[in-house]
Amino acid sequence: MRNPLQEQLLKAGLVKKGKADQIARDQVKARLAKGKVAKPSAEQDQVDAARLQAERAERDRALAAERNAQARRQELQAQIRQIVDTHKVKRSGEVEYRFNDGSVIRTVLVNATLRTQLASGALVIVRHGEGVELIPRAAAQKVYERDGSWVLLDHGRQEEDATSHTAAGAAPEDDFYDQDRFKIPDDLMW
Repeated sequence: MRNPLQEQLLKAGLVKKGKADQIARDQVKARLAKGKVAKPSAEQDQVDAARLQAERAERDRALAAERNAQARRQELQAQIRQIVDTHKVKRSGEVEYRFNDGSVIRTVLVNATLRTQLASGALVIVRHGEGVELIPRAAAQKVYERDGSWVLLDHGRQEEDATSHTAAGAAPEDDFYDQDRFKIPDDLMW
């Protein structure tokens, strides 16, 4: 059985029948030889199967670890939402209290008491959904333990950082201003 091109070439007289038969036999031999060489050994099959199984196991472990980490993050976020819901302070008042939320300045309406508590660090502003809520410092500590990025404003924490900074030692630029020529008089009124 010849292909149509071979038949056309024979009819046209461009190829002899013996030459066409020889080419067909060579093609069959080449196909059979490829089949024998391409067939891997049983040992190679086992090695490949073991390698594939190890790769699948590693990929499954990585996916499981990623899923566990995602579940842990969601669990922590749910705990933070619950803490904020249970400890939020009712806001009332017409005094605007402004604070930075990243690169945006946001405003919260509070009364004078809440304003002084925010300024002193007794109350903390945390993110809650699309808005913000005020919570006491003790609840804010629980939020910090889970994820500190939810806390938007905490004046008490800034004071703690400042006291730990001075306890650890003054910064090098502060040493320059501690010289006698930069002393501020005690009776200076601001």
